Amino acid sequence: MFISTPLRAIVPTGKSASGTPTGANSAAAVEPASPPLPAAPTPQQAQNSKAPQSGATGSPAIPGDKGDRVHYDVNGNPIQNPPLDYGQQPQRIMGWIPNYRAVSVGAKPPPPSFKEKFWIGTQNTFDYSAFIFNAVDSEVPYVSKSYPEFGNGMVGYGRYYWHGFVDKGIGNYMTDTIVPTLTRQDSRYYAMGTGHWYLRALYAYTRVLITPNDAGKNTFNYSEVVGKGAAAGLGDLYYPSRYRTWTKTGQRWLVQIAIRDGGFDVFREFWPDIAKHVLHLSPRNQ
Repeated sequence: MFISTPLRAIVPTGKSASGTPTGANSAAAVEPASPPLPAAPTPQQAQNSKAPQSGATGSPAIPGDKGDRVHYDVNGNPIQNPPLDYGQQPQRIMGWIPNYRAVSVGAKPPPPSFKEKFWIGTQNTFDYSAFIFNAVDSEVPYVSKSYPEFGNGMVGYGRYYWHGFVDKGIGNYMTDTIVPTLTRQDSRYYAMGTGHWYLRALYAYTRVLITPNDAGKNTFNYSEVVGKGAAAGLGDLYYPSRYRTWTKTGQRWLVQIAIRDGGFDVFREFWPDIAKHVLHLSPRNQ
């Protein structure tokens, strides 16, 4: 009985008369050489590969101003998993001032839905603190008699109060809900949280003019500028007729943007530093 086994070609080894290797050595000789290893990157290439990118362009002039929902430190390096006390924005400053539009350093939230935009506008308008702020805010025009037609006493103060409340409410819904939905913008404030104080102040104040869209890229802040402008224009429907001028309407518009919103953005940017280094508050008590 025979057992069949695979046949193997017996190839003699050694060299031929001409000196060329034969057999197994010949097979090894004709085996293609391994491709050469790629050259090591130059220092310039290595530096460019580490530089953070923002869309199709490189790092902007102001650290932290990326518009891509990723936060960077003063050296342009992305901040990963910051500690709890690093640039964290509480929903309420000092436990009662609403801060719902702020996004903490290092946070990367998805673009807000219409429901979220509507809820932000509602919170900013009907939060209990909004009634307190409006009561204080109404004192200034009431004492200075900005609108003599409103009268004096409790009745006059009540007119100042409801005019101010309606102004802020329309402005909130226009800025946080209606215009951001139409323009597909994200009206939230993304805290910078690190870097030189003047760069942070400049960054914070200019957020009234710059905001990311729903895709995460910086765009002109139509939500703020157009939203507050529309609110000031609608105010002409319920203010006395002699105040329905371009000058008075423009004053209400600029006050909302340049003083209230721009100033509060600077305050919320530095609040974590104030809470930690000045008031010595823990992140949970801010």
